Amino acid sequence: MKSRAVTLWNGFLDLLFPPKCPFCGAVRTRPGICGDCADALPWVPDGEAFRTVRGLSCTAPLFYGGAVRDTLLKFKFHGYVAAAEPLGALLATCAAERLSGLFDTVTYVPISRERRRQRGYNQAQLLADAACRRWDVRPQALLVKVMDNPPQSGISDAAGRWANVAGVYRLAPGQSVSGRRVLLIDDICTSGATFCECARVLHESGAAAIYGLSVARAREKSGQ
Repeated sequence: MKSRAVTLWNGFLDLLFPPKCPFCGAVRTRPGICGDCADALPWVPDGEAFRTVRGLSCTAPLFYGGAVRDTLLKFKFHGYVAAAEPLGALLATCAAERLSGLFDTVTYVPISRERRRQRGYNQAQLLADAACRRWDVRPQALLVKVMDNPPQSGISDAAGRWANVAGVYRLAPGQSVSGRRVLLIDDICTSGATFCECARVLHESGAAAIYGLSVARAREKSGQ
C-alpha cells in the first residue's frame, strides 16, 4: 500500500505536470486516453486481434497510422517519454484481454548501445516498465543487440527489413529462458521481422512460448 507521503507527492507532481492524453495532448484528471481519441483511434478489432508471422503470434491494440503514427514517432525519436505511462497501460489492458495466463515472463526488444547513447532511452523498455507496473512485476532484459544496424523505419521493402535484423540479437549474458513463456514488447510491428528475430533467439535458447505485443501494428495488405 502506498504511504500517505508518496500519495501527496504524486498529487503535487500531477499539479505541476498534469497527465495528458498521449494522442492529442488534452489535460486529463488521471493518466490515459481522452474520450475523443478513444472514439477516433483505429482500434484493432477482436476478429483481427492476432497476426501470425512465421509462426509467432503478435497482437496490438491499435493500427499504425494517423495520430497513432504521429505519437509513436514523437515517443521513439523526439523524447516524448511522457507517453510511456498511458501507452504502457494500454499494453497491459491488451495483454489482460488477449494473453491472460499465456506468459510468465516479460521482456522487450533491445536497442544497440550506440542508439541508446544517441536517444537516451529505449522506448520498448519504457513501455515494458510501464506495463509491468500494472502487474507489480519488472520486465527482464533477456536480449541484447550486438550490432548497430540501420533503423527499420528507413527500410521500405519487407525483404530488406528481414535481412537488416538477421543475427543482430543474442541472449543476454547470464540469462536463462528454458521452459519460460515470454511476452516480448515493442512499440510498432510493421513486417514482424524484429519480433521474429528476437523470438528465434529466445526459442533457440529454450523458451517454451513467445508472444509479441506492440502498441500498434501495420495493416496487412490485401492478399497477405
